[in-house]
Amino acid sequence: MNGSEPISRRRLLTGAAAAAGGAAATSLLGACNAGSSGGSGGKVTLTVMFSAADLPKESIADFEAKNPGIKINLLEFDATRLNAMLASGNPPDITIGAAVGSANTNARGLATDLTPYLEKSRVLRKEDLQPVNNSFRWDGRRIGQGAYHGIVKDWSQDATLWYNTALFDQAKVPYLSDSQPTDYDELLAIAKRLTVRQGGRTKVFGLGVEWAWTLYGPIATMILQQGAQLYNGDLTEVDLTTAAARRAFGWFVDFGRSGVGPTSLNPLPDGSDQSTFSAERMAITQDGYFFGGNFVKDKALSGRVRMAPAPIMGDKRVSPCYSGQGAWIPVKAKHKDEAWKFMEYYMAGPPAETRAKSGWGLPSLKSLLPKLPQDLPYQKQAYSVAQRELQYLAPLPDSPYITVDGWNVTLDKHLQRAIKNQQSVDAACASVTTEINRLLKQGKERIG
Repeated sequence: MNGSEPISRRRLLTGAAAAAGGAAATSLLGACNAGSSGGSGGKVTLTVMFSAADLPKESIADFEAKNPGIKINLLEFDATRLNAMLASGNPPDITIGAAVGSANTNARGLATDLTPYLEKSRVLRKEDLQPVNNSFRWDGRRIGQGAYHGIVKDWSQDATLWYNTALFDQAKVPYLSDSQPTDYDELLAIAKRLTVRQGGRTKVFGLGVEWAWTLYGPIATMILQQGAQLYNGDLTEVDLTTAAARRAFGWFVDFGRSGVGPTSLNPLPDGSDQSTFSAERMAITQDGYFFGGNFVKDKALSGRVRMAPAPIMGDKRVSPCYSGQGAWIPVKAKHKDEAWKFMEYYMAGPPAETRAKSGWGLPSLKSLLPKLPQDLPYQKQAYSVAQRELQYLAPLPDSPYITVDGWNVTLDKHLQRAIKNQQSVDAACASVTTEINRLLKQGKERIG
């Protein structure tokens, strides 16, 4: 993340998800004037909509120096503005977006097929792409195969755990395994032992699950880990009344009722576990490899943190990526060849090496994995855990007819009601099924 804070990562995830679902219904807002144009002196002006934190001035200057015929026009990523530009037919030449959830964008024909570029590139090669990039693939019906419509820039297996050994020692709780996954029920029991309450308030949370970031990711993962499926064959319907779905949903209800960690009923002020964990007021947080970037400069805390494998519910180990931030080129971009040059530079050039060396996420390219930091003991430990986790990566199901935001809003609403005993788990799962299927039907009608 080039040193950007995790909360910025979450804000970008939310914005990208909103952009995926909103372009068709957004007013133009006068944003069409921000699109690509020819530059002065024969230069091409390439409009790049990224977060400024992800594209510092130094990288822009370096790219322009290496490509003297191209000038970068950086637009700060904004979902509303992107929607307006897409709807106007005058989009940026390249923009940021998540691989998980890209099915909606691809089904609507908004993203360029990058496969012809990949087949000719000497810089970005298909055989060097990490499997997480398969979530950007689309064959006309589902993700995971067919053409590439984006490239991931950095990513993590987001169900993994980070924990504070000092808080484990204080509670006399054994450390989590570096190689074997903890069962979710056992994890909740451990979290209860680690939670410290004093004077009517929670002094130390036992476990954070980044509730404000995503609920869809972990619940979908839990269902996969039990060997069950979330969607039907054509991704048009779901059934959360199955035993596997009820167990996953019920775990989050138990988590909320136990008070061991923040929820939307008891949220953290900044919507992220990071500051609470760094203040040593949270013993475990469910975050990906990228989370380790927080501790490089904190010598005291870096000596007390460790990473553990993704927990498991069932018999099948699945350690997914919930997002996979990357970039894509809109179909109506005016300078696709120049955008691809920028894609090569950003995904395989100096910015990619810098991101890998920083430890703010795993690189998109297999060849860059050795660049990950291993100078500090906790970095070596996290690197080893992350390497072992790679074999358990599996894509989350992604229907083109609904956004991740649509899932999260619906799940949160009914989890709140179940936690407050306003409805049973079975009733909540039935309500989620009805509401998600309604959204899926509406989405399919819009796309056709």
